[in-house]
Amino acid sequence: MSNESGSDRAVRVPREVWGSGRDPWHGHIEGAQIDAGITVLFYANDTPGKGPKWHVHPYDELFVIRRGRALFTIGDRKIEAEEGDVLLGPRDVPHKFHNLGPGRLETVDVHHSPRWIQTDLPDPELEGDADM
Repeated sequence: MSNESGSDRAVRVPREVWGSGRDPWHGHIEGAQIDAGITVLFYANDTPGKGPKWHVHPYDELFVIRRGRALFTIGDRKIEAEEGDVLLGPRDVPHKFHNLGPGRLETVDVHHSPRWIQTDLPDPELEGDADM
């Protein structure tokens, strides 16, 4: 039996540690930094059409839409999501999303891994444009 209680493991991570740039909702914290089994990314943008490009992770990812609307492509499925929706991006399934507008998009993306592991991929939707 451990002498360490649950509250002894409590950790506060200030925004200055996980945040990147001036946007208050942009940055990430890897679970390995705080002895947790998940990594959390905070994503935000104000530009319709902008978002993370086609990529894949070797673990599941949970997306929580805090604000705005987004179009997700997860594998061969297109899913429109809005504030309050939660989506699952299964492990080894390529995905991307972008801000549908109008206005700001904010997501909290929970990676089921203590480390952020991402492989960027060529986007199959853009490959056809190269032939034109």
